[in-house]
Amino acid sequence: MTALLAGVDVGTQSVKAGLYAPSGECRAEHAVSLRLDHPPDGGVEQDPEAFVSATAAALAACIEESAWDPGAIEAVAIAGQMAGVLGIGTEGTAVTPYDSWLDARCSREVAEIDERIGDEVVARTGCPPMVAHAPKILWWKRCRPAAFARVEKWVMPGSYVAGRLCGLAASAGFVDWTYLHFTGLSEAAEAAWSPYLLEELDLDVRQLPRIVAPTEIVGALTREAAEACRLRPGTPVAAGLGDTAAGALGAGIVAPGQVLDTAGTAAVLGISTASYRPDVERTLVSMRGAVPGQWIALSYLAGGNLLRWLPQALGGRAAGDAASLDELLDEARAAASPRRAGRPLFVPHLGGRILPSAAGMRGAWLELDFNLARGDLARAVLESVAYEYAGYLERALVLHPEPAPREVRVIGGGEGDALWNRIKAAVLGLPYARLARESFGPWGAALVAGAACGLIPDLASAALAGTAVAERFEPDPELEALYAERLAAYRETLALLAHEVVHA
Repeated sequence: MTALLAGVDVGTQSVKAGLYAPSGECRAEHAVSLRLDHPPDGGVEQDPEAFVSATAAALAACIEESAWDPGAIEAVAIAGQMAGVLGIGTEGTAVTPYDSWLDARCSREVAEIDERIGDEVVARTGCPPMVAHAPKILWWKRCRPAAFARVEKWVMPGSYVAGRLCGLAASAGFVDWTYLHFTGLSEAAEAAWSPYLLEELDLDVRQLPRIVAPTEIVGALTREAAEACRLRPGTPVAAGLGDTAAGALGAGIVAPGQVLDTAGTAAVLGISTASYRPDVERTLVSMRGAVPGQWIALSYLAGGNLLRWLPQALGGRAAGDAASLDELLDEARAAASPRRAGRPLFVPHLGGRILPSAAGMRGAWLELDFNLARGDLARAVLESVAYEYAGYLERALVLHPEPAPREVRVIGGGEGDALWNRIKAAVLGLPYARLARESFGPWGAALVAGAACGLIPDLASAALAGTAVAERFEPDPELEALYAERLAAYRETLALLAHEVVHA
């Protein structure tokens, strides 16, 4: 009987699961939608039990659709959202909702941490203070003290689902090392909790889970969980990893100098490196990769949300209207000749700039005139993400100059947009490679499951071999020269807006 691996990605809008051969062939994939809740106090939350039930439903659907024998599944691993947290009680069940990465109720705590010990947080964790674990935990301590008192451990969605499927108590709660930059409480280089940061923030290490490698086996499916997932009781479950790390692994980003563009809800550009070098300028975050010794220097903005917003802004439709977005992108393609490219300029920070942080910055179109149409405006939005990426890559190459990158691998919901890929290739001066795979997070998780159970002896080699390039987009020399000029104008605009924010 052919052995298979199961991988799950607990995302913001859905849970995706897949069954894969160790060599990478997909046998089945299925997604189950999730709901975002918006309590009256302005938060953004999700029900942790919905993560569990959606995971079980997605795995069960994969088994049913493929008609595969559950006994063939050798191991499971779960990836998940990274910057949010939820609290579990003694028995391992949730005592708080999931405090989403989209929830900014802890903004005051972020500012306080940054003012007091921001540089220490950067140096120790590889990430500046932002809406992530430590500020969120402090918010619960201050604003929801009764719930905070019931929390035995703070965990992330992926580890919560794994714990529930294995029947783990809070004492066995865990987090794998790919999340440590977002905790605000770690010594990332040592993969350990930081006594200094815990003391400064008056938090108790006993509420934090143990730190493990992504490939550590953390338990096995209980009979009840196995029945819900349609899998074999006792199937090993690996610790898994964060969704960004899973996407990178699934895309074959495992060696220094490789570059990944995740064109999803968050638009992320990252470069694989062999060393931990925190960015004191706070443009980049330094994240541990799944492969031992790997680091990924990355930065991001809300790129996918821009595309959801476009139909509302330019089409008079509801945000996220797919038909209207397709219409706008068709018009953008029609306005994509070198004669029309680069104007107007668009600044994409509608909700504030994430990195380097400028929470008060807002978006803008500039250089508008009567000759412009909707397609020009839509194309400018695509170009703005590429301009941001250019800054991220430039900073990454200052910190990690060797080896020089040779291409960018693109994944995520926007990976199939040929116009966007051509724009990015021209702005960055690097070929763009679209990969021959539908889902990368679940496959990355499955790779970790395979390494955990011994089916995959070399994680990096398996990741590289398991995903081929489907299409390449070479930089257009004429567009390269044009975008170099427009990039300079874009940066002048950003500097002006940042100055206005500081002096407002």
